[in-house]
Amino acid sequence: MPAPAPGSAQTPVNSRSRVLIASLIGTTIEFYDFYIYATAAVLVFPQLFFPSSDPTTALLSSFAVFGAAMVARPIGAVFFGHLGDRLGRKKTLVVSLLTMGIATFLIGVLPTYAQAGWIATALLVLMRLAQGFALGGEWSGAALVATENAPKGKRALYGTFPQLGAPLGFIIGNGLFLIIGALLPSAAGADPTQPSEAFTSWGWRIPFLFSAVMVAIGLWVRSRLVESAVFTKTQETGKVRKLPLATVVQGHWRQLILGTFIMLATYVLFYLMTTFSLSYGRTAEDAAVPGLGYSYTTFVLMMIFGVLFFAVFTLVSGPLADKYGRRTTLIWITAAIVVFGLVWVPLIGLGTLGVVLWLVLGFTLMGMTFGPMGALLPELFPTSVRYTGSGISYNVSSILGAAVAPFIAVALWEAGDGSPWLVGVYLSAMAVLTLTALLLGKETKDVSLDEGETAPAAEDAPAAPVTTSAP
Repeated sequence: MPAPAPGSAQTPVNSRSRVLIASLIGTTIEFYDFYIYATAAVLVFPQLFFPSSDPTTALLSSFAVFGAAMVARPIGAVFFGHLGDRLGRKKTLVVSLLTMGIATFLIGVLPTYAQAGWIATALLVLMRLAQGFALGGEWSGAALVATENAPKGKRALYGTFPQLGAPLGFIIGNGLFLIIGALLPSAAGADPTQPSEAFTSWGWRIPFLFSAVMVAIGLWVRSRLVESAVFTKTQETGKVRKLPLATVVQGHWRQLILGTFIMLATYVLFYLMTTFSLSYGRTAEDAAVPGLGYSYTTFVLMMIFGVLFFAVFTLVSGPLADKYGRRTTLIWITAAIVVFGLVWVPLIGLGTLGVVLWLVLGFTLMGMTFGPMGALLPELFPTSVRYTGSGISYNVSSILGAAVAPFIAVALWEAGDGSPWLVGVYLSAMAVLTLTALLLGKETKDVSLDEGETAPAAEDAPAAPVTTSAP
């Protein structure tokens, strides 16, 4: 049973472990899903779901379906944000995780094009849209569970736990594919880029089916949550808005824009260090557009080593942001990202040691910039529109940064005749935009999450107070 709050034996609160696990599990699944789909989109989906006489066309079609989830995310942010700001964080998080879990699991049991024709391809597209829709409400809900239940002075630290799902999802997803590739080796060995018949037939399905285990754990933990005190207070005082989207667009549009651009460099850095770096690292040195020429297994292991720094420095960023402020911490880190983008070529030119250093520095900066976002974005908005506002900023930024970054990076890589120097400049330019947004914004470290509620406008009167009983 939830423990009573100090001084009130009748008011249940969430335990620290329950809050941290509930906020961590969903984002872990979110990024795990991203990695396993991205891997399958390269290894098996082109021939299984998008048969074409042109392998490049099939691969691009596979990636196009991957991008469909990005389009659905802002729509999900609006939908789940509405539910989260109207009905509560707990119920919304359960629904979003269940939707995401069902869609991911069903990908693992889909028929292939050879078995069902275009219906198989259509079902894959539908599942990707469902995943993106659910993910649109996942991050903001997880961040709110963490920050709205955090003790005084530790809000940024608690906010790093949903962020920790990114490195954990990477390690679990890529690690699982490496294990399956080793257990089902092709004639070329355990390299998953040349999958065996068993891998193509059923081995690729295992990571998608395995997600059901994490979803079950997440649902069990989230079903035991109680609403945060700040949201309960909003309900009791009648400040729940009928139309949170209208309220946040009309009254908090500046925060929406600033939040979107504050998150921009983080998204660009993340996708360059994961998606682009894997393509660049694996491409042969004598290819038309040359790369580093590492094998898939070797480079993924190098990336996993770098992601360990991602995880550690995500947690390190929390106490720093609590002590020095979110804005101050992120200004310094974003300035470092600007410099990092300009030194890509000198680092990579040092050989394998330089490539490892490039990955370690990139993922370290990723942890330092990603960690504070779990607190900063929710702190930009009052309780009555916090789910909607933070979700829109986070997911619109995913389109501006994440959805287009891989394509821009490939074009710049080609323009540089195989050198990634233009890709680094692109990262620095996006970091300058984020730095500008940070300088225009205000510090949110001392903002009280139950402050900032204003009298409702006539066209958006609050709904009647909603009361719920704790489980």
